[in-house]
Amino acid sequence: MSTIAGARTAYDEGLRNFMLNMYNHTAAGLGVSGVVAWVTYSTGALYAMGSLMWLFMLAPLGMILYYSFAGQNWSKDALTKFYYIFTAVMGVSLSTIFAVYTAYSIVQVFFVTSATFAGASLYGYTTKKDLTSMGSFLIVGLIGIIIASVVNIFLQSSGMQFAISIIGVIIFTGLTAWDTQNAKRMYLQYQDSSMGIRFALSLYLNFINLFQMLLHLMGNRE
Repeated sequence: MSTIAGARTAYDEGLRNFMLNMYNHTAAGLGVSGVVAWVTYSTGALYAMGSLMWLFMLAPLGMILYYSFAGQNWSKDALTKFYYIFTAVMGVSLSTIFAVYTAYSIVQVFFVTSATFAGASLYGYTTKKDLTSMGSFLIVGLIGIIIASVVNIFLQSSGMQFAISIIGVIIFTGLTAWDTQNAKRMYLQYQDSSMGIRFALSLYLNFINLFQMLLHLMGNRE
């Protein structure tokens, strides 16, 4: 019995460390993006870059596509370097929100996003319900809002943007719960510490997208 109890204790400790490492990387990545975004805006670099800003706006998508094809066999160190470079580039892209929304509404929406994200992740970690089937539905929905967002770049429809934001909040809240449960399941199966940084990237993207959707809905413009 003592051997079983010891193994259970070691597993619980390993899982806690894994989840804590994942959340720490998620928080650190958000911190990097926030600092880079503010510095880019406050120093005037946002305006000085001119049309070069489009490169930073599109770069995160290109980096994620590259990661999805090439990053599955990267070492933990390579994953970590990619993650923090990605969050810095994303920070430059996010600097535009300071030119569009008031500082008060950005802070307000950030705290709303944090509470929503924390609740969804806690649910994903503690629920006994298998969220696997929900994940497939959410991925389809994610593809749908990406396509709709691209179309709306040309249409510039406020009604479509409102609908995209509402659906996006639901999708990214659901993905946060799903990714958290998936991270826990993967640790159970493989006990691979490198997965912490992989899931940190997923949670980071969920948080950023949820924040942007809520900002569209709740943010006050300058």
